[in-house]
Formats: sequence, structure tokens, C-alpha cells
Amino acid sequence: MVRLRSSDAEIVYEAQGDGHPVVLLHPFPANRQFWSQLALILTPRYRLILPDLRGHGDSGLGDGPATMEKHAADISRVMDDADVGRAVLVGVSIGGYVFFEFWRRFRSRVTAVALCNTKAAADTPEARVGRLQMAVDALERGTEPFFESMVPKLLGKTTRDMRPDLVDGALRMMRKMSPEDVAMVQRGMAERPDSVSTLKMIDVPTLLITGDEDILTGVAEAETMRQNIPGAQLKVIAKAGHYAPWERPEEVGPLLRQFLDSVIER
Repeated sequence: MVRLRSSDAEIVYEAQGDGHPVVLLHPFPANRQFWSQLALILTPRYRLILPDLRGHGDSGLGDGPATMEKHAADISRVMDDADVGRAVLVGVSIGGYVFFEFWRRFRSRVTAVALCNTKAAADTPEARVGRLQMAVDALERGTEPFFESMVPKLLGKTTRDMRPDLVDGALRMMRKMSPEDVAMVQRGMAERPDSVSTLKMIDVPTLLITGDEDILTGVAEAETMRQNIPGAQLKVIAKAGHYAPWERPEEVGPLLRQFLDSVIER
């Protein structure tokens, strides 16, 4: 585990394996442990860089909302520290939001991208109000009601019914976040710009993954990205929700491995 300073926050990351670097960006409100099973499939051939986004896991929050600009700058700083010039980026949910900002600022550092369970559109006015209210609630009532309410949104019904271990593991990741972490990350997401116009500018190999039980982004959002990113591939994981790589690593892992093997020159 490596700790570094990025602007106003301490950011933590791990590096595993050897080969072409792949930066794995976990979803909210998880952390780098989200990738624990999937990493076993990728590390034999790739060097994985696994940061905790600011306000998540072991990384600090810094001052004010955790905006996409701050997250993107953090990832660039992590890559510098890990001596990574260019890498494949894999982003899930907020990890996808971070990727879009990273692409706008640092596109020369991206060799390929996989976007999982995410969307390009900004929050609707109603969604933004709801997100900001959740930030207030976390500060006033604590995080546990919020985390419990998120389980049926983040994990598919099949996972909730059949894999209580994955539900418990997801909650353990969530509980590393403080009320301030939850509030400021939510506020940062509420501020994020619309990235639909960015999609057509993505000119690196792109894999899109979603779950057929994802009620937050799902197939419709993934299809919008597929139609707008030139040459993008779309894969739908059966019996998986918004945390598809966590819920079904035995399916997502080989898909990612096959994609990486096809686009990385050796």
C-alpha cells in the first residue's frame, strides 16, 4: 500500500502484478477491495493500479466536495507516482464519471477503457436534489441508514438472494466511509458535468459492461454509450446489478482479460 499527497488529500493505492498497466477505478461507496476477486484473473498478465478514490477506503477527503476534477487529478498523480505513463482505465459507476473527466484532461495517458455500470449523462435536476439531500441526511443521521438503503440499488436481486457474503462484503467496504466522506462525495457527483458530448471524442478501444439487474444505470445507459463511442463493444452480465464486477467476477474478469489481450500490443 502506497500513500501519497495529491493536492489537499492523502491518496492510497496498491500495485499488483506485471505487464501493461491497468488502473481500476472502483464505484461509490466502495474502495479498492472491490477488485479483490477480479484482480486474481488479471494479475498474471497485467500490472494493476488500485487506488482508493478520495473520500473512500483509506484515502483522505480533502477540503470541500470531491469533484471529478479532483478525482482525475488524483489519478494522474497516482500514475506519476507508480511510474505509469499510459494505461488502460477501468471505471465502475463513479469510476466512469472520473474517467470522463480524466479523458478530457489527460487523454494522451489512456490506451484503452472499460466502462462498467456507469452513464455519461449528468444528474437530472430531481436526481441532483435527491443526491444533495442524501448528503444532508448522512451528516445529520449518520451513514448506516444510507448504506442499508443502497444495498438493493447497488446489488442485483440474484446477489441479494443467493450471496449474503457479497452483501456483507459490500457493506464492510461502505462502512469505511464517514458521514463527511459520503456527503462530500455525493456533492462532488452532483456537480459533475454532462459527458454525453465527450463520448464521440473517445477514440481508444472501449468495452462497455453492465448488469441485467442494474436499476441505476443498466442496459439503456450502456446502449447510449455504445451508440456514441466509435467501435465500442457492449456486454451484458446476467444476474448482476450495479456492482457487476463484484457480483460476477467469474464472468466480468474473463471479459476484461479477453478485451485487454486483444488491444494491448505485446
